[in-house]
Amino acid sequence: MGGPITLTHRDITRYFMTIPEASQLVIQAGAMEHKNETGGEVYVLDMGSPIKILDLARRMIDLAGLRVKDVASPFGDIEIKISGLRPGEKLFEELLIGDNVSATTHPLISCAEESYPNRLELEQGLLALSAAIDQQDSRAARVHLLRLVPSFTPTSKNVDHLLDDNSPRQPRGIFATDKSAAKPISRSNRLPGIQFEHGKIQ
Repeated sequence: MGGPITLTHRDITRYFMTIPEASQLVIQAGAMEHKNETGGEVYVLDMGSPIKILDLARRMIDLAGLRVKDVASPFGDIEIKISGLRPGEKLFEELLIGDNVSATTHPLISCAEESYPNRLELEQGLLALSAAIDQQDSRAARVHLLRLVPSFTPTSKNVDHLLDDNSPRQPRGIFATDKSAAKPISRSNRLPGIQFEHGKIQ
């Protein structure tokens, strides 16, 4: 249709497999018996090298018999526009958190050697995480998540949109606003079916 092609970031990369490749490896992994006789293993498929989406877009334009329109070729056919990363979108795909994998009988299938908390640690961690969420303390919630998943390494800082360090300190709690009246919704004009208790919406 003439473009333009929109791309969220110039450096964004993804893995690609054909449907036959993926389905065959998944079926073979499902039939494997590994060290753990009780099952529950996490298998990692060899998906080759990641591909830059920008390179893929350029190839698709070339395969269509057209030219990329950019600074070097202002009279090209298809322009590639960078729209910016979407919330939560990653530049790079992670097939596995951590690098601890062991080989299996299949050369293209590995088994992840993952550490995980025992049941008591998990229950205590989830209770602490739930308490932090109830208190709307994003920093404490992140700390508890890192304890539950020690191999996870955050790549960005913690951001609390309800309580930003750069804004005037506000009391914790979620507050609905009546836009038509431009004032907070109080107990007298609350919405039907919503109960306000201790600064929380139920």
